[in-house]
Amino acid sequence: MRTGIRWLLRIVFLLVLLVGCGTFIPRPLIAPVKASSAAATHRILLLSGPIHTDIAIPLDEETRDAFSFLVDDGFPLGHPDAEWLIVGWGGRAFYLETPTWAELKPLPVLRALTIDRSVLHVDLAGHITEPQPSFAAFDVSDEQLVRLRNFISDSFVRDTGSVVPIPDAGYGEIDRFFEAKGYFNALVGCNTWTAAALRSAGLRTGLWNPLPQSLRLSLAVYN
Repeated sequence: MRTGIRWLLRIVFLLVLLVGCGTFIPRPLIAPVKASSAAATHRILLLSGPIHTDIAIPLDEETRDAFSFLVDDGFPLGHPDAEWLIVGWGGRAFYLETPTWAELKPLPVLRALTIDRSVLHVDLAGHITEPQPSFAAFDVSDEQLVRLRNFISDSFVRDTGSVVPIPDAGYGEIDRFFEAKGYFNALVGCNTWTAAALRSAGLRTGLWNPLPQSLRLSLAVYN
């Protein structure tokens, strides 16, 4: 009994150590040199919940042009009240079958803890009031926003040049799910994808951020 408890404590200590190192060791290790002429003229948002993060980018004309391929699948990118495009990446089973915590099922949890195919969830939002406890805002330049858009666009699976929607999948009337590149597991999950996306925009994150809390902390420390 005592041996089992000791091993459990060792595992917990190791996990805490890994998360701590992943949070406080920056990635990239050396801060990128920013061009003096690169004005931070755009605001992006990190939206975080207990276990998941999304990215919100301003739905200006450039963003509508960059994601015009979504319109072909019926996504209302031109909605007159929309101000933000919200994108998140995650495990197929958990994402599709758990719109709320009340609908949590054992099989999607098991898939999330092992390995699963990935999907992208795309949604729209109107005006977002700042500040809010679950939001973190960052100002980026034109070039940084372009790189972020490209990272997100490149995360979609394409079949003969077109993205692949998941039929009849969504939490509401507007949002959509699409097939995504990569595989989801407990070590490389939604928050590590979010961290990689933010790094593409020139932000520094922790080396490994499996949790929203560690990602937000590393962003606050290094940006």
